[in-house]
Amino acid sequence: MRKLNQQVVCADGFTMSVQANATAYSIPRMSGAAAYTEVEVGFPSAREELLMKWCDEPDDPTGTVYGYVPVQVVVNVIAKHGGMVEGEVPSGIPELKSMPR
Repeated sequence: MRKLNQQVVCADGFTMSVQANATAYSIPRMSGAAAYTEVEVGFPSAREELLMKWCDEPDDPTGTVYGYVPVQVVVNVIAKHGGMVEGEVPSGIPELKSMPR
């Protein structure tokens, strides 16, 4: 059974799932890769313009997945929302932990 990453929670409350494995829309499309170049983002808590190019269902941006999102876009989304306060990202993606205030 494959392990799913815990949902990313950002400092401003924005959340999203970020997955990469043999069944996800990721490159490489395998589990346990040392690093991924594209990953699957799913079910963000709000519409995020940086992700919309990869949205499977543009009419339901919080209820769908985003396939083959470049890692740099995920990093940019996390940074835009103040960094991660909890959750997990696939290997090769900087976690960009939020700094305590």
